[in-house]
Amino acid sequence: MIGNWDVTVGRVLRTPSAPVTYGLIALCCLLFLAGPAAGLNPAYGTGDALLAAQRAYFHRWGVVPAELFQGSPRAALTPATALFVHGSWVHLLGNMLFLYVFGAMTEERMGRIRFTLFYVGCGCLALLGYAAANAASEQSLVGASGAISAVLGAFLYLFPGARVTSLLPFLFFLPLRFPAWVVLPFWASLQWLAAGRASQGPGVAYLAHLVGFGLGFLYAWGFRRTTRVRAAPAPAPEGENQP
Repeated sequence: MIGNWDVTVGRVLRTPSAPVTYGLIALCCLLFLAGPAAGLNPAYGTGDALLAAQRAYFHRWGVVPAELFQGSPRAALTPATALFVHGSWVHLLGNMLFLYVFGAMTEERMGRIRFTLFYVGCGCLALLGYAAANAASEQSLVGASGAISAVLGAFLYLFPGARVTSLLPFLFFLPLRFPAWVVLPFWASLQWLAAGRASQGPGVAYLAHLVGFGLGFLYAWGFRRTTRVRAAPAPAPEGENQP
């Protein structure tokens, strides 16, 4: 999950065309509804049977750090599959809200293919970073948080002045509008503080959020530099220069 609802964001600027973002949201929602975590599929049973099915499902499709680096082909694929698996309704809805708000504009700026590769690549690397730091853990890690954190990092670089509607608990949840360069570093700071207090075991993978956020920011920086170089006009031939 992206955070603990210390910051809740609303729509930003206009609504762009973003089929990849909306497709990712639809896919995550469909897989969640069909899986055991939603508790809606009678095929998984109820009570203890449902809990056992959930554990087996997360172990099958999620990242288990203790198994990831043992050379198993199945485990090697889990950083990609874990991006589309969520552990609860709150986990799913929190992640999809952030993807809906920040993904569309980021996709429009990057382009559909580049954004797809960016999302999956940064998401997998964020999960790998968490697994490497907790190599002995046998807890399953699932969720798109690392990939969505990368989207937030890219958004911060690409649209630092975009106004984001935020609800802050210590201000009685009054809707206030702040630029992205205020809201997103504040969110990243909360993740940093939470990561320092987090212990091994079930919970929020704050380190994956930080890795994803950093990767997204760096990728957007490189993306902007590349596109600027490509967009620079070629110098006119000497014979075409005006005296």
